[in-house]
Amino acid sequence: MLKKMIVSMMLLTVGGNLLWTSSVKANFNGKLTVEIDGLKNQNGLVCVNVFASSQGFPNDRQRVVSNQCSKISETPLTITFDNLQAGSYAVAAIHDQNSDRTLNRNLLGMPTEGFGFSRNPEIRTSPPKFGDAAFFLAGPNTSIQIRLKYF
Repeated sequence: MLKKMIVSMMLLTVGGNLLWTSSVKANFNGKLTVEIDGLKNQNGLVCVNVFASSQGFPNDRQRVVSNQCSKISETPLTITFDNLQAGSYAVAAIHDQNSDRTLNRNLLGMPTEGFGFSRNPEIRTSPPKFGDAAFFLAGPNTSIQIRLKYF
């Protein structure tokens, strides 16, 4: 009987620790630092959108988790996002040279302003998929670099 009680107490302790550990991970918030490099000039703004899923990536502003636009004061430019929950994210950035907060395109649909994505995937005829740009935010401080591309 005593043995059963000791085993039960040990199981409760282990189970409680597992539940506590998972709840701590679920409530974790971290900071993301995005370094933007490859700017053609210092005109306008750099706008950065953070997505937590493939839905809307990379163009739908309604689906962003967080976004910021910043005047270009230095190169490379650093933009920080605080209080992001642990998880997978993908980032899309544009060099908005005319400050209209939109990636402008020519008549053929090609971007006329600089753009880039987390993990710097190769760009051919269309934007990358979420999975090609996704990274995992897991610690208190995560840093990524984005190199802008111009056509």
